[in-house]
Amino acid sequence: MRGLMMDRPLQVSALLDYAAEVHGAGAVVSRTVEGCIHRYTYREARGRVAQLAHALGEHGIGRGDRVATLAWNGYRHFEIYYAASGIGAVCHTINPRLFPDQVVYIVNHAADRVLFVDLTFLPLVESLIGRMPCVEHVVVMTDAAQMRGTALPNALCYEDLLAGRPAAIDWPELDENTAASLCYTSGTTGNPKGVLYSHRSTVLHALSVGLNAASVRLTHADRVLPVVPLFHVNAWALPYVAPVTGAALVFPGPKLDGASLFDLMDAERVTASWGVPTVWLGLLAEMRRRNAKPAALASILVGGSAVPRAMIEEFEGWQIEAIHGWGMTEMSPVGSLGIIRKDQDGKTPEERMARKLKQGRRMFMVDMKIVGPDGAPLPKDGIASGELLVRGPAVTGGYYENDDASRAAFDGEGWFRTGDIATIDPDGFILIVDRIKDIIKSGGEWISSIDLENAAMGHPAVAEAAVIALPHPKWGERPLLIVVPAVGATAGKDDIIAFLATKIAKWSLPDDVVFAESLPHTATGKLQKSELREQFAGYVLPTARKDR
Repeated sequence: MRGLMMDRPLQVSALLDYAAEVHGAGAVVSRTVEGCIHRYTYREARGRVAQLAHALGEHGIGRGDRVATLAWNGYRHFEIYYAASGIGAVCHTINPRLFPDQVVYIVNHAADRVLFVDLTFLPLVESLIGRMPCVEHVVVMTDAAQMRGTALPNALCYEDLLAGRPAAIDWPELDENTAASLCYTSGTTGNPKGVLYSHRSTVLHALSVGLNAASVRLTHADRVLPVVPLFHVNAWALPYVAPVTGAALVFPGPKLDGASLFDLMDAERVTASWGVPTVWLGLLAEMRRRNAKPAALASILVGGSAVPRAMIEEFEGWQIEAIHGWGMTEMSPVGSLGIIRKDQDGKTPEERMARKLKQGRRMFMVDMKIVGPDGAPLPKDGIASGELLVRGPAVTGGYYENDDASRAAFDGEGWFRTGDIATIDPDGFILIVDRIKDIIKSGGEWISSIDLENAAMGHPAVAEAAVIALPHPKWGERPLLIVVPAVGATAGKDDIIAFLATKIAKWSLPDDVVFAESLPHTATGKLQKSELREQFAGYVLPTARKDR
């Protein structure tokens, strides 16, 4: 028997419509590429989104057409999110930090018809446009006064595109499974893979994250700054969640260094911010330099990589809560949040810290299991570790136009293989032990590169650390620790290993420590261990030389 309820489709446009009506005075603040601070409200944003939607339609863009962006976090980028999806087109955010050949591949694979570009990335587009025949229109995201000479033929000006268009629109009614946005993985191996989100998956994911609004400071009384880019997995859903909860959005534009973030957070009374660990290293360094924190900042959410204990403790010393988040492009992306309930989760500070170092508990509508090499489920006892598999209405069901990758990504029951090794404890807390490709298999033991990196980060002389496996004639593999020293640090290899010996098991200690000026990162801020493995391919560990 079916229920007798109205069958109304879930649509992305409804999120902004709700914000304009219920949180109409909520602020959207942007530091622009041009350098000024732009301010308006959700109500005003909705009017400009309608203007852009009309403009897209008048230029022949309609249902299913891909509308690409190469842009920083700002109000115009936010408007494209809603205008493109609202008319049934697909908002395709492209990471401008990718290699040029990857950008070309992504644009052509997606068959983008329109490309919106910030002034910063005009030279990139000018150099590549001849290799992207599918692109019919390039729109420069600025006004006529800032529009500079460009080699792009018939480039359009964003503000001219909106001028004179109606600031109201009746959105078309779309099937909720209509594609809404498209994001490609960073492609550290092989070509990037496209994840095509639907209106239904986007709205459900936004509501799921929004259930935790009070815990992650996304209420109508909060002001959130997404350091995570709008071009990376929809800025972890913040452009969809904040309008529903009423939280103000503060967009940082292109300036993501510690000093620039501190100034903007302080001036705009930002209460929460989301980003990857490398960003927070820069902010912490600036806070130390000024001996102050951004005045209202009370919470950061950290994703992309595990958070070292030392980082959590330093933020807490400033009365800023550091919350773990975990997810993937394929999961829209938030899969779990490390929200610690004071009344239930840990009676002592050490017990609470142990929970904070985990990746939290699953989001509503995300099912999880861990399996062994044979695919059989493992117990959720906090001890057994296996590959983490997920499913849910906001988890991808396959990659865009890539059947081979899709077939390899799922088990026989349709669960998505994350490629992470994890444990799940009886209370539902997930601990990501390592990526399958990064775990170190030493003799009969597994060594977590994540655990070793986080322990190394606890040394005051270590600014950043990475661990990779190198071959060993006796043990199969042993860890190499690569360290970026903190400014002014003088600690050597023996000092760091002695420090680690007090933190981890003896058999997990690195066989060598190498110092580097910097570490390679992917376009989304993650450590690029594939590049490190190539760089150290011929390196022989001291213990390997002894055992020969």
